[in-house]
Amino acid sequence: GLAKLLKSSGKWYLHISATKEVADFDKQTIKHVVGIDRGLRFLATNYDEQGKTAFFDGQAIMRKRAKYQKLRATLQAKGTKSAKRRLKKLSGRENRWISDVNHCLSKTLVQKYGANTLFVLENLNGVSFERTDLPKALRNQNKSWAFYQLEQFLTYKAHLHNSEVVEVSAKYTSQRCPKCGIIKKDNRNHEKHEYHCDNCGYRSNDDRIGAMNIQLLGTQYISGQEQPKFELTTNA
Repeated sequence: GLAKLLKSSGKWYLHISATKEVADFDKQTIKHVVGIDRGLRFLATNYDEQGKTAFFDGQAIMRKRAKYQKLRATLQAKGTKSAKRRLKKLSGRENRWISDVNHCLSKTLVQKYGANTLFVLENLNGVSFERTDLPKALRNQNKSWAFYQLEQFLTYKAHLHNSEVVEVSAKYTSQRCPKCGIIKKDNRNHEKHEYHCDNCGYRSNDDRIGAMNIQLLGTQYISGQEQPKFELTTNA
């Protein structure tokens, strides 16, 4: 494939892309089904078939992105040739950092669960992320993370370990109670990051609720539903 030669810290590196054939994924060999809720406060919240939850904090990531945005705004205000050159270098540095974060996160997920794992993600097309706890000037830069890149990295790493990544509908995953099945928007408190079902009383972290529902859609996929999704209901 393509190759890229670069120098870093006095050493030369040759990056070569390669293609590797892997066996087709077999649903019958699945050992783990992991629902992954992606976001900004937590880059990933995982819930598996054993009822275990793992959170990957995104607060430090968002703070660093805010620093990049502040520096970018300062350079843009100057508008000089040297400032533009620094802006170009800054953009490359930020993109490499984002790629490294997603690489490390995807690698951690694959190594944590091992081979024969089904990773279940929401289809985030049309989904907007908003951080209301940031200054207004910085919110636009923090509405989204490189979620598609994370999905790409996770997919090719999963394939190398006889695992698979599937997308399911994001509809109602943050509004549905995973215990009684009722779907109600008001049960989620965005400010407290909490979900409290007024039907059965179940209470948990709202990101964890999302991961639980995504994991359930993954189990439905295994059972034969090619495009599993939740239907709106107001009854348990």
